[in-house]
Amino acid sequence: MELNKTEEMAMKIIRELRGHMKNKIGSSEINNVVDDNNHRAFSINFQAYNYFCILLNYDRGRIGCSIQYGEKSFIGLENSQKWYEQADFDIFCKELQEQLELRIPDKFLEANGWK
Repeated sequence: MELNKTEEMAMKIIRELRGHMKNKIGSSEINNVVDDNNHRAFSINFQAYNYFCILLNYDRGRIGCSIQYGEKSFIGLENSQKWYEQADFDIFCKELQEQLELRIPDKFLEANGWK
């Protein structure tokens, strides 16, 4: 199967997340791909810390993550890296981890060797 440029971007982001967060990232899925010269967009759903379902959105260069709870309910996660072309994925992943770990009980993180 040949991937278009937008799907390749999504796969690159998944590799970056897995490279930085290792076993803290579970299954992932790419959705809602728009591959047009004037508009590129996609979503990546993935499991983080075996605790949260995360939605990462890319739309015309802007990136961001949310915790998904319920079918259409989301909690936005702050991150200083808002633009894909300028993003430092070391910082993006570090800030994502910090935001997630603030919301997970320390006992759970310790029991899984993440703290």
